[in-house]
Amino acid sequence: MRHLLSIEVLFLLTFVVQPSHAGSLIKNGSFEKPVVPDGSYETFGVGDSFKNWTVVGEPGNIAIVNEDFTYCAHTFPARKGAQFVDLTGTSDTSGTGLQQIIDTVPGSTYQLSFYIGNVYDIASNCGTTSTVNVEIDGQEVASFTNKGKNDTQIVWKKFTTDFVAQNATTAVSLTNADPPGDTANGLDAVSVTLVAAP
Repeated sequence: MRHLLSIEVLFLLTFVVQPSHAGSLIKNGSFEKPVVPDGSYETFGVGDSFKNWTVVGEPGNIAIVNEDFTYCAHTFPARKGAQFVDLTGTSDTSGTGLQQIIDTVPGSTYQLSFYIGNVYDIASNCGTTSTVNVEIDGQEVASFTNKGKNDTQIVWKKFTTDFVAQNATTAVSLTNADPPGDTANGLDAVSVTLVAAP
């Protein structure tokens, strides 16, 4: 009987106490909801919310884009799923972006990963680079730039950064850092996973 009890305790410690490294704490990280009609996009202004996300930062908007959308003589296949976010929206405002508040354990280390999509087009207003600033609980912790080039479609590149949670919830924000007039800055496949418990 004592042996069986020890096995039960070990089972509980393995599956309850130890953290899971598999699942992302970010929900709707590939922006599949709400569903946008084929070949189009839908904008959301600062203060607006959609499935698990809130638009934050400087006055402006972001857009959920369907991968069949075309612009600047480019196509826009999503990095994951059928949709992604364009952080420039229709306002092209630097400092506008998205925030999600996730549950965290103080002292634990987490990894944030995401893809930035860049359109390189010197003949149009789509720009040549795409830059995203990362804020954790309102403090900028990183800035990443995708300089990928392709004559016909958006180029996706993965970026990662680690952070240590200070509270039981953590605000993760990703904002547009392209200059005014740059009309393309893709964001997709956002994920936060546990790296190490305290």
